[in-house]
Amino acid sequence: MNVMQQAARKASRRLVRDFGEVENLQVSRKGPSDFVTAADVRTDEMLRDLLLHARPDFGVLTEKNKEMVGKDEHRRWIIDPVDGTINFLHGIPMFAISIALEESGEITAGLVYAPIPDEMFWAERGQGAYLNNRRLRVAARRQIGDAVIGTCISHSGRSDNPSYPIEILAIADECAGIRGMGSAALDLAYVAAGRFDGFWETGLSPWEIAAGLLLAKEAGAIVSRTDGGSDPLYKGEILAANEAIHSRMLRLIQKSRRN
Repeated sequence: MNVMQQAARKASRRLVRDFGEVENLQVSRKGPSDFVTAADVRTDEMLRDLLLHARPDFGVLTEKNKEMVGKDEHRRWIIDPVDGTINFLHGIPMFAISIALEESGEITAGLVYAPIPDEMFWAERGQGAYLNNRRLRVAARRQIGDAVIGTCISHSGRSDNPSYPIEILAIADECAGIRGMGSAALDLAYVAAGRFDGFWETGLSPWEIAAGLLLAKEAGAIVSRTDGGSDPLYKGEILAANEAIHSRMLRLIQKSRRN
């Protein structure tokens, strides 16, 4: 975990400077609402270099450079250098560095670092989840009417789930409020911290949720696919909440998809 934390903090220093000069960044568009920034690429390269320097035999899976197979075929880093790129480009301080360690197909360590508020969310399998040095637990609310739920407010170019607008309306009709933070990694960290009572989303990549799903699990959340199935990491979808809220959200999502 120390290796991950040190890499995240070191890489974030330049990222924070770039955030302060966001208007001067050179950007290229790679898809609907999906931008690559110079800061994003630099952070990706720095994280890879730092992590591989510490663990040279590990593989790497990143948003920018996809997969690099290491000598140790059973261990790899999964990295999202800037989860919340659109927020970053618009001067919204809701973005994070996400790093996870996968061993033999299981996430064993995860870190989500939000550099602007200096919040380091981290977890190791079987050891709990933490914000800086404070132990985290999911919110205890049991009624969805009291719950604040996180999700992505869908945008153009995202047609992976045609029923998604119906799902949003169904859950919004029952919960206290829906929030779209623009960063799945932070959304899951917020579930772990009890700030959100639940989170669901589809159309995701492994690097967006690898660290966050371990955080949520270690804080006591039920984590599944949006159809209730297990192993959401490579299915591109996730639902995370405490047991009571998870059960109600799952029923609402399934009902929306049948209609």
